[in-house]
Amino acid sequence: MHFPLSTAISGHLEYVETTGSTNTDLVAMAHDLPDFSVRVAGFQSAGRGRSGRDWLAPAGSSLFVSVLLKPAAGQLEPVKFSWLPLMAGLAMANAVGTLVDASAVKVKWPNDVLVNDLKISGVLSELLPDFSGVVIGAGLNVSQTQEQLPIDAATSLTLQGAEDLSLDGILFRYLAGLKNLYEDFVATRGDAATNGLRSHVIGACSTVGRRVRAILPGDKELIGEAIGIDETGRLLISPEAGGEVVAIAAGDIVHLRHN
Repeated sequence: MHFPLSTAISGHLEYVETTGSTNTDLVAMAHDLPDFSVRVAGFQSAGRGRSGRDWLAPAGSSLFVSVLLKPAAGQLEPVKFSWLPLMAGLAMANAVGTLVDASAVKVKWPNDVLVNDLKISGVLSELLPDFSGVVIGAGLNVSQTQEQLPIDAATSLTLQGAEDLSLDGILFRYLAGLKNLYEDFVATRGDAATNGLRSHVIGACSTVGRRVRAILPGDKELIGEAIGIDETGRLLISPEAGGEVVAIAAGDIVHLRHN
């Protein structure tokens, strides 16, 4: 399969028919690859979602892509890397919004992309062992039928009425958006307020303003209202039981109905 549009954006793009995980591949090869290298697969046999969950799809039905974000030494402090997965979620939401009803596309913190509250894309990031960068993996449901989707609360571009299902065209939209966001982010040394990333993420995030249950490491739970996203990308939750606002850096978020 050829990706001429997407290759023009990346400069270093490799496609493989099948692999275990594009993320695992890029992490292993990162030392020898330039910034914004891209790996695309037709099928992943060991694709993962957050918390290590399996996420498999029939061959050719999804877009599986990983991007290496490895800024030059001194350009970006590793503490700023926490914004990169949120940036990828925003870029994917923007890409999906060009293919379906944009008003129906939102991001569930930190980076699941939803259409009409159904999951169409997930993002999984992995920090490089030497802390020089991050590999951002994304899976997008493209042509699956409802029966082919791994969970009931999922959807695909086909099910949402998208007509342009060219994988190169879809990938180009995502990579172009991600590259613009990333270059602005690096140019401002990761200042998410100055470059506008924080405000754009908050604007696209359907979690903010919602009553949520946060399932935290150690099987702890917190129920409250998500009231914002802080300067490091953490979700701010005002506990229903009272007390100080809690900043969540990692955890599964469940959107709840208001009582």
